[in-house]
Amino acid sequence: MIVRLRKLTESDSDRVLAWRNSPEVAAFMYSDHLISQAKHDRWLTTALTAPDRAFWIIELEGVAAGLANLAKIDQDNSRCEWAYYLATPTARGRGLGSCVEYLVLRHVFETLRLNKLWCEVFVDNEAVWKLHERFGFMREALYRDHVKKAGVFRDVIGLGMLARDWPAAKMAAEARLRDKGYGVAKLELEAG
Repeated sequence: MIVRLRKLTESDSDRVLAWRNSPEVAAFMYSDHLISQAKHDRWLTTALTAPDRAFWIIELEGVAAGLANLAKIDQDNSRCEWAYYLATPTARGRGLGSCVEYLVLRHVFETLRLNKLWCEVFVDNEAVWKLHERFGFMREALYRDHVKKAGVFRDVIGLGMLARDWPAAKMAAEARLRDKGYGVAKLELEAG
C-alpha cells in the first residue's frame, strides 16, 4: 500500500468542500452547519496561505482519500495541533489512519522539530482516540460539554505527545506498521 500526504492545492477545493459537508466527516467536526461555497473559499485561502498551518491531501495508491492538517504551529512554544479525516469509505479499515498518524508524527518531531503535538477528539469517537493512544499520545484532558452539535453538548478528549516520547513511540509504530504489511519506505509526506 502506497500512502502519500501531498500538499493541499486550489484544485482540491471542490473535493474538500464535498468531504467537509458529507455526513461521515461532518459528524466529527466541531461545526454543525452546511458549509457554503463562500465560507469554504475563505477557509481554503487561509489553509493555503497562513504560516501557522499545513494541509495535506491523503492519497492511497494515488487516489485522494482524506485530509490531514497541522494548525496553530507555534515555534515560540514549540507546539502545534493536528487533525485528519478519511473521507472515502473504501479507505477506512485498511490501516490508512495508522500510516497518516506515523507520517504526521515523524514530520512534527523530526522535520519541524517541535516539542509537542496535541489534538482533540469527541469522546464517542473511540476508534480515533484509541489509535492516538496506541501511537503514544497521552490523555491530558476531558473537556466536558465542550462542543454543541445538533443541540446536544458533547465531551471532548484532549491528547498530547512530546518529542521525548517520540523515539520509543516511533519504534513501536514502525513495528506495528511492518506487522500490518506497510513498509515505511512506501509512506511519504510532501514537506515544503
